[in-house]
Amino acid sequence: MSNQQIAKLLKNVAASYIIKDENKFRFQIIAYQKAADTILNLTQELKDFYLEDKLNDLPGIGNTLKSHLVELFKKGKVSHFEWVLKDIPESVFVLMDIPSFGPKKSYKLVKEFHLNDPKTVIEKLKNLAESGKIANMEGFGNKSQSDILRSIEEFKEGKGKTTRMPLPYAFEIAEKLLIYLRKCPEIEKVEALGSLRRRVSTVGDIDIAVAGKDHKKIIDYFINYPSKERIIEKGDISASIMVSGGRQIDLLIQPLESFGSLLQHFTGSKNHNIALRELALKKSLSLSEYGIKNIKSGKIEKYSNEEKFYNAIGLQWIPPELREDKGEIEASENNTLPKLIELSDLRGDLHIHSNYPIEPSHDLGMDTMETMLKKAKDLNYNYLGFSEHNPSVSKHTNQKIYEILSKRNNYINQLQSNMKDVRIIKLLETDILPNGNLAIDNKSLNLLDGAIVSIHSVFSMSKDEMTKRVINGLSHKKAKILAHPTGRMLNERPGFELDWDKIFEFCKTNNKALEINSWPGRLDLPDNIIKMAVESNIKMVINSDSHDVEQMGLQKYGIFMARRGWATKNDILNTLSYNEFLEWLNK
Repeated sequence: MSNQQIAKLLKNVAASYIIKDENKFRFQIIAYQKAADTILNLTQELKDFYLEDKLNDLPGIGNTLKSHLVELFKKGKVSHFEWVLKDIPESVFVLMDIPSFGPKKSYKLVKEFHLNDPKTVIEKLKNLAESGKIANMEGFGNKSQSDILRSIEEFKEGKGKTTRMPLPYAFEIAEKLLIYLRKCPEIEKVEALGSLRRRVSTVGDIDIAVAGKDHKKIIDYFINYPSKERIIEKGDISASIMVSGGRQIDLLIQPLESFGSLLQHFTGSKNHNIALRELALKKSLSLSEYGIKNIKSGKIEKYSNEEKFYNAIGLQWIPPELREDKGEIEASENNTLPKLIELSDLRGDLHIHSNYPIEPSHDLGMDTMETMLKKAKDLNYNYLGFSEHNPSVSKHTNQKIYEILSKRNNYINQLQSNMKDVRIIKLLETDILPNGNLAIDNKSLNLLDGAIVSIHSVFSMSKDEMTKRVINGLSHKKAKILAHPTGRMLNERPGFELDWDKIFEFCKTNNKALEINSWPGRLDLPDNIIKMAVESNIKMVINSDSHDVEQMGLQKYGIFMARRGWATKNDILNTLSYNEFLEWLNK
């Protein structure tokens, strides 16, 4: 079973517990949901952890659940799971994939209309709604029936909350709305919530919190957002709209005096908040979106900002990107939280594709080197590394490639003599072939200040084979940076597997760096591997992988990933000055 299939199984078990008795099985529900989230975010298959006897290395999975996973891999099934799922029709879990369908609602509809076939349940439910039969059910009515029809249609179109958005896509949608909301006179504060505020690489939905007193005016202003497609729901302190592209945005209002409490509560993550509540309980405190309650006196203290909220339970304020229950609470208690890297710390970008006619193996950039250098000056960069794809090896001889790169060098030298503000570093994104060799020969590589090496083909190799391939490619003295190291494409393909212990050891011993690629479809390295690299003292660079001058502004997304991985300025090489970076490059 794949990670996604196992996570889905665990979520189904949690849903079954909710249906059976949500209060009685509260801790089991939390445990299974937490484990499912952990597995979904792994960068290698869970079965490999089992085969390598490393299940104990996984955070958020207790001993009982680990024993169930061992049984799953040994027998292909788990007797306890079968007992929990026994009385729940499989069609219930199919309905739960539809926006707004929770476990109890799905179960009630399945039982009422005997919708036991998972292959036909959605279509049959649609027919029942169209014929008006759902409206007569207790607790439903005409509006619920209409909402069900609409949700089914949106599900079929891929809209709503079922498809996760890459962070940059969700960020841009939210930013436009936040700019709009800040123009409303009645709104005192506004912030994004949830996985978006924590800068998770993919976002399921967009939640916004605002502080203000005139709730009606705020709601009316929100639902009149020009880019909305329709109003989903309008209440007294909350509302939901669907915007262009079929994405749902939820708004929640809180008075300013308790806005910090709400912000903390709904930013999450779930695991962070559970750990935070456990810490608070030891101090006879109870946390909620309304404030902090003293259990002994019953008094609730409200907090207008998060800093005061965290301080009240004896903690430093914890940046949202770190709130994943991965040691941030302990570090906060000990005042040892890292000073995370900022966008303003970057002194250059080392992965830039211009439109110089290099006749590349892959796509060419859109803008001239001159245009991109002017943009770099606007960004306060000290240097820019042009790293177009290597010339196509299938269309050129080694001598022709050498001639192309020599001509490029002459052009860069002339360009540099006319532009002193931003220094140019002569790089090249060079393919690592399946046999581990680089795509161009030593004579051509020696024309470069350094090479950024990457995998662009044959992704199906085993972990050991791919690790050997990468290390072979990085072994060349000119190969200094491994670009988009896992090869993942968000929502398109998972990354290939590497033995990170071996990669880290090689990088540390041989003065190599890993790239954090800011391209919206990549965000590669993933945050968990960045954290591993930080803990292993492996140097990284944050690059935009720009093919267009406007894409040079994508660096903020790489910064988001770096911050989620606990990276500081000292972990990232392109925070160095030009001379300092060149010294590293020439080691």
